[in-house]
Amino acid sequence: MKILAASDIHGDSYWASAVIEKFHETGSDKLLLLGDLLYHGPRNNLPENYNPGKVIALLNAEAGNILAVRGNCDTEVDQMVLKFPIMADYIYLVSGETVFFATHGHHYSPDNLPEGLGAGSVFLSGHTHVACDYISEKSDGIRCMNPGSPSIPKQDTNPSYIMIENGEARLGRF
Repeated sequence: MKILAASDIHGDSYWASAVIEKFHETGSDKLLLLGDLLYHGPRNNLPENYNPGKVIALLNAEAGNILAVRGNCDTEVDQMVLKFPIMADYIYLVSGETVFFATHGHHYSPDNLPEGLGAGSVFLSGHTHVACDYISEKSDGIRCMNPGSPSIPKQDTNPSYIMIENGEARLGRF
């Protein structure tokens, strides 16, 4: 199974469309969304193409292909308009021999990893808007990856995504 992971769209219709286009272009089977889908949040500027209604329509058209976790800006009201579940704090995925723990990053983070992940596991999170890929110094060989935010990237990172296939994960750029 091929999975494309993205995070922190924050209601930007241009980037929601770009994520979906990349999902189809790569021939992915599932789109994993790591939270903060519709609202830009009080600490962020309004994204340039802020249009939550259009983002709802774009994502709902792909509902059967989406796996998602709840971000700190996602609420029960958002769940009422989206046709796929978004309220889980985390999900586990297995690809090849690799266990992936996917969360938004506001509860669990590279500095607060969940119990039970071992060497060779991959911790996926968003939240920081900073794309990164590294082995955690606070763990025993757990790889931490973040696709950043396509709509509001921070610390001079580029709009990015993560591609997961056959137990491998790589950071890609739009």
